[in-house]
Amino acid sequence: MQNAKLGFRISATEAVLDLAVCLDGKIQWQGCPDTDAQDIAVEFDDADDQSHVLEFVLSGKLPEHTQITEQGEITSDVTVRIQDIALDDIEIDQIVSELAEYHHDFNGTQPAVVDRFYGEMGCNGTVRLEFTTPIYLWLLETM
Repeated sequence: MQNAKLGFRISATEAVLDLAVCLDGKIQWQGCPDTDAQDIAVEFDDADDQSHVLEFVLSGKLPEHTQITEQGEITSDVTVRIQDIALDDIEIDQIVSELAEYHHDFNGTQPAVVDRFYGEMGCNGTVRLEFTTPIYLWLLETM
C-alpha cells in the first residue's frame, strides 16, 4: 500500500470552537484549535483510482462570539484559520480556494449557503474538498 500525506496548520482567534477533520467520513483529528498555530498531518492510502472527500467541520460558534455594531459592522469575531494545506508536501491552498465548498448557515441567522473557502471558518458548517488518487495525477489535472 502506498501512503499519501495530508498536512495543514490550524489556529483560532480564541480557543473556544470545535473542529473535526474528516477524510472519507472518518474523523482524523478533532479538538479545539488554539491561538498558537498547530501543524496536523494525516496519512491515507494513495491507491489508484480512489475518490476521497476531505471535510473540516466547525461547531460551537455562538452569537456572543461575534461583536457587531448597530450599523452591522463586525468589530470582533472568533474564527478558525486553516492554512498551508498540502498533499504529499505540495501546498494546495490555491486549489482549495478554487474547489472547496463552505456549507454554512451564518450560525442560524440566515438561510444555508454554499460559499468558496478562503482559509478561514467563522460560521458553524463544513468545508468540503473532493479529490482523487493518485495524488500526483490529481494535482496535474487540477493545477
